[in-house]
Amino acid sequence: MIAAYLWQLGSLIFVVLGSLHLFYTLLANKFASRSEALNESMKNAHPVLTRQTTMWKAWIGFNASHSSGAIFIGVMNFYVALIYKEVLHDYAFLLFTILTTIFYLWLAKKYWFKIPFRGILIALICFLVSFVLILVE
Repeated sequence: MIAAYLWQLGSLIFVVLGSLHLFYTLLANKFASRSEALNESMKNAHPVLTRQTTMWKAWIGFNASHSSGAIFIGVMNFYVALIYKEVLHDYAFLLFTILTTIFYLWLAKKYWFKIPFRGILIALICFLVSFVLILVE
């Protein structure tokens, strides 16, 4: 039972972080540059791939889709741990979630900042302890 609660807690961290990220992306200016010149340049620059978008639109789109992915991981893992506890004995599911979380942790350490790093680290610890508890059941 504790293993399921820990898995749910780790999942909720993903939901919260992803939701905040989506809010900051679409409804706030938290991911805009402090340099207005850079913001304007991104709004007028096109990637080499296509002229059908701008770097600014791509930036917003990538951040929004990243948020959606984190929310999806969190919601699906929470749902599984709440309703389908037997899936928590599917080691492939558990390991894939843990590996994905490790990847997010690496991204947070290399490219982001301390708040998402700490949140993802706590989620990873929850998932790892849950996994160990499931193994020893």
